[in-house]
Amino acid sequence: MKRYLIVMVYFLGCLSVKGQDLQVNSALLSKSWPSRWISCPDVPQKDYGVFHFRKSIKINAVPQKFVIHVSADNRYRFFVNGQPVLLGPARGDLYNWYFETVDIAPYLKAGENILAAMVWNMGTHAPVAQVSNQTAFLVQGDTQAEQIVNTDHSWKVYKNPAYSPCSTDNGPRLKAYMVIGPGDQVDAGSFPWGWELLAFDDKNWVKAASVTTPVPFGKGTDNLWTLVPRNIPHMEETKQRILSVRRAEGIKADDGFLKGKHQLVIPPNQKISILLDQTFNTVAYPELLVSKGKGAAVKMTYAEALVDINGNKKNRNEIENMHIQGNYDVFIADGGEKRTFRPLWLRTYRYLQLDITTSAEPLIVEDLYGMYTGYPFEEKASFSSSDPSLNKIWDVGWRTARLCAGETYYDCPYYEQLQYEADTRIQALISLYVSGDDRLARKAILDFYHSMVPEGLTQGRYPSNRLQVIPPFSLWWVSMIYDYSMHRDDKLFTAKFLTGINSVLDWYDRHMDKDKGMLGPMPWWNFVDYTDVFPNGVPDGADDGNSAVITLQYVYTLQQAAKIFEYHGQAERAKHYQELATKIGNRTYNLCFDKNRGLMANTPEMAAFSQHASIMGVLTNAIPKDQYQEVMRRVLEDKTIGPATFYYRFYLNQALKEADMANLYYGQLTPWRDMLANGLTTFAEKPEPARSDCHAWSASPNYDFLATICGIMPANHGFSAVNIKPALGELKNATGTMPHPLGLITVVLKRKGKMGLSAKITLPSKLSGKFMWNKKIIELSEGSQEFNVE
Repeated sequence: MKRYLIVMVYFLGCLSVKGQDLQVNSALLSKSWPSRWISCPDVPQKDYGVFHFRKSIKINAVPQKFVIHVSADNRYRFFVNGQPVLLGPARGDLYNWYFETVDIAPYLKAGENILAAMVWNMGTHAPVAQVSNQTAFLVQGDTQAEQIVNTDHSWKVYKNPAYSPCSTDNGPRLKAYMVIGPGDQVDAGSFPWGWELLAFDDKNWVKAASVTTPVPFGKGTDNLWTLVPRNIPHMEETKQRILSVRRAEGIKADDGFLKGKHQLVIPPNQKISILLDQTFNTVAYPELLVSKGKGAAVKMTYAEALVDINGNKKNRNEIENMHIQGNYDVFIADGGEKRTFRPLWLRTYRYLQLDITTSAEPLIVEDLYGMYTGYPFEEKASFSSSDPSLNKIWDVGWRTARLCAGETYYDCPYYEQLQYEADTRIQALISLYVSGDDRLARKAILDFYHSMVPEGLTQGRYPSNRLQVIPPFSLWWVSMIYDYSMHRDDKLFTAKFLTGINSVLDWYDRHMDKDKGMLGPMPWWNFVDYTDVFPNGVPDGADDGNSAVITLQYVYTLQQAAKIFEYHGQAERAKHYQELATKIGNRTYNLCFDKNRGLMANTPEMAAFSQHASIMGVLTNAIPKDQYQEVMRRVLEDKTIGPATFYYRFYLNQALKEADMANLYYGQLTPWRDMLANGLTTFAEKPEPARSDCHAWSASPNYDFLATICGIMPANHGFSAVNIKPALGELKNATGTMPHPLGLITVVLKRKGKMGLSAKITLPSKLSGKFMWNKKIIELSEGSQEFNVE
């Protein structure tokens, strides 16, 4: 037991350092905390509410460091002497409730200081991604020197009556699955302005109520939350000006007030509307600064695209005969000076519309801008080529990936903000290749591990306060672990999931049709792709048995699992999975491969075909290698079979690479070119009509430009060697740089004649590899090397 505790403390300590770069006092990771979880007394603890907490502390001199730990349920925004310092907690679950660690010494001063926090609970309106127990707030000093900050009855609290939820009907009103939480309606006349400042009079506030003792992971017997250190960095916030007034009704308005050059004054008793265009999709906290205008109502509506009278999107740049339809916030002015409205949670928008109704007093809009927010990825990779149009695909793809990454990966930032395995596998690869930052990928793998249900599967999305099981997504979780083990030498981390991998694969084994040797009927939602030929994304045979697509995905995962277990020294388990994969793959080929059409059917009845079945047949080697190229040609040319959408085209390209046809990739970029031509500034969920205009599973070119065109791939587990196998297609030249744990890998390629190539490869110190071109292999070593190859 003692050894387990030491290992767990070490594991949690590693997470803290990797995520926040501040050590957590080891005592706080091994026993109950001296502070208390606190809340507002005499209010329903699970209902909607916005609360303010305050405590003044006196220090004689500013210390060199003053480290504290903060958390809340649902969320908080923390201030020191009026300055915003923290926003959190990172989304998790009750078993892994994250706390943030910060050094507040830079915000302190000698004498009196005020610590303040806005804490909110969305109650039944909470986003589906938000797990919750009840309203609560927590601050803990790291050592005895910081204990003065600890939450207890010395903190004061106030329930803010200014807030009420609005835009609560987004789903039915927009006719879409939308679960990001409500809008905020704020009545400035009831708001305690200046509450975060030392001079504010809080004599009418009440003492906070004690809820329970905070406990770290592995401790406690009656836990409401089990605390773990935040394992990702804090989110970025960068000021971002809205760029254009596209339309104004009832008032003259130009771009000047958006640039902060002058005020916008709305006269008394007016009703006006102003459509603003960021010109690109973004995720931000809008900040509206107004003066006067007592009783004026400002409605702020957000949308990725405008729609016509029938609710349809067109070219995203067009506004003629188009209107906004989306989630919204409402701010009601109180006549005060420089009142700032900022929604509690981020908003996604390209278009933002102000609908303003004034009363007897003019309203002055002093300023309006967004605070762009998201995971602080840095773009360390680069790509260029003889086709400059690929630069636009790269830039839009990276924007898409960034807008779909916060405290978790998002499938889409506007509608769901949920982390799904299918999306996340692709997103994690993009992150690794473009930024080299693996922390959000690690957290995602952990999140899904924490989601496992008793029957052995992960949930299809997580964190989530609603249960959703998508069996094929559990297989993609195993693929995520395989990807991570290929790109990072981190056995201590991946070993944690071996039992979970076994659990997922055993579930599939229990659902085999023993007579046919393929998967039998499967429960839950067996989603594969939002192609029109799969009702609700579910392929033939998934629910009632013998789906070739999902059976072969199971084979694909068994093969990856075999490599994972071999990497971890479990040869017998690896052998078992490889033999099982071969057996099932052969059986599926014999039952489902139509030799006349040269394609894999969706089921043994061979009544329907899709690109997906043959893609998986190639990726698993179920289809013999000597048939790969003919099958893939038919996959690309036969327009009668069900097509893969943007998401599954990631696997289409993997199959082209497996068939040694990667040179065709460059010619497969038409869907992305079409989206750009249609005015999209992020890549959509699926072909038109698309619900979401920003879906990171469609950003796969940011991975493929480096992994396919430049051909940069790990040669083994841990990426201790690299394979570079370019596939330029019709490109005359290409240059790519990607981050590796040892440094940057740079590939400069230029065609010479019809078959030749000039290459300059630069590898970081201690990295070696191989360069492959036209079946020729050239050994690579650390440093720079140039060569020609025919």
